[in-house]
Amino acid sequence: MLMGTQDENFMQMALRLAKRGIGSVEPNPAVGCIIVKDGRIIGKGRHKKFGGPHAEINALQDCKEPGVNPQGATMYVTLEPCCHYGKTPPCTDAIIAAGIAKVVAATIDPSPHANGAGMKRLREAGIEARTGVCETEARILNAPFIKFAAAGKCWVILKWAQSIDGKVAYAGKVRNSGPVARCWISNELSRKDAHRLRRRVQGILVGVNTVIADDPLLTARPSRGKKPARIVLDTHLRIPLNCRLLATAKKVPVLIVTNEGAVKANSDIVDKIAHKGAELLTVPMDQGRCDIESLLDELSRRGVTQLLVEGGPTVLTSFLKRELADEICVYITPKILGSQGSLGISEPMAELSAAVSLHYVDVKRFADDIRLTGLTEKALRQLSIRGAENC
Repeated sequence: MLMGTQDENFMQMALRLAKRGIGSVEPNPAVGCIIVKDGRIIGKGRHKKFGGPHAEINALQDCKEPGVNPQGATMYVTLEPCCHYGKTPPCTDAIIAAGIAKVVAATIDPSPHANGAGMKRLREAGIEARTGVCETEARILNAPFIKFAAAGKCWVILKWAQSIDGKVAYAGKVRNSGPVARCWISNELSRKDAHRLRRRVQGILVGVNTVIADDPLLTARPSRGKKPARIVLDTHLRIPLNCRLLATAKKVPVLIVTNEGAVKANSDIVDKIAHKGAELLTVPMDQGRCDIESLLDELSRRGVTQLLVEGGPTVLTSFLKRELADEICVYITPKILGSQGSLGISEPMAELSAAVSLHYVDVKRFADDIRLTGLTEKALRQLSIRGAENC
């Protein structure tokens, strides 16, 4: 290992460990930890699931199994160790008790109860503690957590699948296994990946036109205990009362977003929706539609740290026009639909007054499909990191 790169190399290992928790730990951050003594790794740990032991505790336990004493060792952890009582005791107490000599954290936890307090506690106990190693990677890894912890605002992900010629659906409808729905554009591997994305979030949003056209369930499958709320933008309360969302509302939360005028004009529909177990939320109007900024404020107050927007082109464009998107995820399939395709993504997005640049772009293949993800300029400002193309 080259001089001057040892800390970075060990931190990269910790980051790779942390990534394995994505989809299981939310709304907590994904954290990895490596413990090194005399240049040798003696313990590894990660945060495995929400409510479970933190990465530092698992790494210390990993030292005990072969009977290695971590006293005098260096701990590399991707996020500042906690120093407060939550679902688990403070990690700082365990680190101090174990006799760790040095803690290298990639980045500070900006939560009000942390924000450097954990590192300060370690220094007060005589432990060398510093931050900033692989900080950009660590902040990107836990971008939704960092945004919510620092500003109390949810992270907004826009996701869609499209053909090469920009169509997001077939023009006709076919009967798959279940209700009538459009043919899938993306392949099975891409759809499985999209369900992994759903397991990250606490809310999945579509417009009512998507419900009318596709009758989706909007659940994460397999759920692994995750039940993100299904959220429908429905300005005029047009949601079909026999749709699958309402049929399953008592098992998985459904939130219908509308306005006071629609509620007053449709009292009978309001009662039927409530009887099925769904919740109605009224928000102000914005140019004839539900004000999505007010909705995001309310969802943030409810503890939704990540929102996945799966709506059609009009809904997606509304988030982009108002610069409300933090992350973009697009599945591109090698098909040219031409006249067989409908709902082109490009037409509504022609309304955008400025180009949307993506940074820290990741490209991954799922058989012949390609998934492209990246962060918006707004997201980088919130994370206090500099932009970079294709990193």
